[in-house]
Amino acid sequence: MKSLIAAALLTVVAGQVSAQEPSLRTVETRRLDAPEANQGVAADKAHLYAVDNGRIARYDKATGVKQAEWTGDPVRFKHLNACLIVGKDLVCAGSNYPSVPQNSAVELFDPVKMTHTRTIPLGPGIGSLTWVDRRDGFWWAMFANYDAKGGEPGRDHRWTTLVKFDDQWRRVGAWALPAAVLERMAPYSCSGGGFGDDGLLYVTGHDRPELYALAVPTEGGATLDLVATLAIPFEGQAIAWDRGGDPHAKRTLWGVNRATRQVVAVQVPPVPDVSGPK
Repeated sequence: MKSLIAAALLTVVAGQVSAQEPSLRTVETRRLDAPEANQGVAADKAHLYAVDNGRIARYDKATGVKQAEWTGDPVRFKHLNACLIVGKDLVCAGSNYPSVPQNSAVELFDPVKMTHTRTIPLGPGIGSLTWVDRRDGFWWAMFANYDAKGGEPGRDHRWTTLVKFDDQWRRVGAWALPAAVLERMAPYSCSGGGFGDDGLLYVTGHDRPELYALAVPTEGGATLDLVATLAIPFEGQAIAWDRGGDPHAKRTLWGVNRATRQVVAVQVPPVPDVSGPK
């Protein structure tokens, strides 16, 4: 581990970390079959939720047995991507990808009854919503933009934007991704993301087996800071932290392997603080 941390520290240049090669590695801990594991996965204390556009399946986390499924109207639920458990809700990011103009909504579900309960329409104008997270009393949402399929004229992957919303879904802040990360995601965008217990934001792209640890700047600037690049055993897509309360699952991150239709759990190592003297 010391050599890995040293490698990470050596990649710091002017407060940024090179995204050219992962300097840290995650460790795979579980892999379960789930035919719906095409877009993303969410986790709570006892369950996993595999997501495939207009379909969500709930699995027993311990046994991997499928328990229930929700299937939506493909016209209304064209592209569900990342989901997470917030309180008693399963909160999912939805869009009309690859249609344009890009139109997005947050979709809420009852994870016990596996029923759709509410839609929060965000409308067009920013990009395609790929994931949401809840932190410090605010909603954080990623709006993807693309070079070709699913993109709008005049905007490419560089327009991908992280937006901070209040409880009324009013925009209170926004940040761009670092150029080094955008280069690795091109021609696609950011597919998954969520804040870790260390306060860093961890995001994935569309097809590279990489996880990017980012920091929200506190001393000015509207671009996120790249802290580290980590290797993961699946090709990007939506991710979710395991926040089920199990101390043994601390820093466990779930993702999907689209090729094999499996949900995959990895242990994320501590990311060294490279912010410099306090």
